[in-house]
Amino acid sequence: MPASVLEEPSSTAHSLQRYAWTTRQPDELPRIFDAGIQVVRWQRQEEQAIRAYFQHALTSGALGSGFRTIIGLGERLKSAFLPNLPGQNAIVDDICQLSDIYSELLGCDAVGLRLEILHGAMCPRFHVDRTGIRLACAYLGSGTEWIDDRWVDRSKLGLGSNGVSDEVSGLYDHRTMVEAAAPFDVVFFKGILWQGNNGRGAIHRSPAVAPGNGPRVLLVIDAIWN
Repeated sequence: MPASVLEEPSSTAHSLQRYAWTTRQPDELPRIFDAGIQVVRWQRQEEQAIRAYFQHALTSGALGSGFRTIIGLGERLKSAFLPNLPGQNAIVDDICQLSDIYSELLGCDAVGLRLEILHGAMCPRFHVDRTGIRLACAYLGSGTEWIDDRWVDRSKLGLGSNGVSDEVSGLYDHRTMVEAAAPFDVVFFKGILWQGNNGRGAIHRSPAVAPGNGPRVLLVIDAIWN
């Protein structure tokens, strides 16, 4: 990918204080570094070859529960992590492209990759991550959901909910809209460990898996520094 793809946005763009940024242009991904931005959503076209690959792999049971691995800067994901079915090269290429973009953006030495096969919501309650910046992309099923914190009471996150659901705990009210990524969208979530972001972080959750819709296939990428 050309170096210009991840150039820093202009100072004028930095002055726009939003919680989430949606774009179809990968050169806008550095907006995740804006002080106010907690979520950047890169909308992408669904690739039928990749969708068909995962549907075939899930039907045959060849994917199991997915995989976890670490790949260093400039390395490629080994194809052995994925079943040898039509479309394998397309998904390996896509994961490698996303890993390269993420590594270039974060300047990390390696990335941790997780491909999760989810039959239910992995994290059904709204929460923030104790991470820096995390990438998530759902290849099948609904993407991750998030809410703007404009009308959110962060003290109600986690144990602050006193065991009741997010909908009735007072975490958010009727003015708050739950947003969700579509399949193949790439979403960057800023966590509370990102420098200067303590007390903030993207408030997000896993979507429910509707009965009969089959499992979700979710890719997650995290930075690793040596």
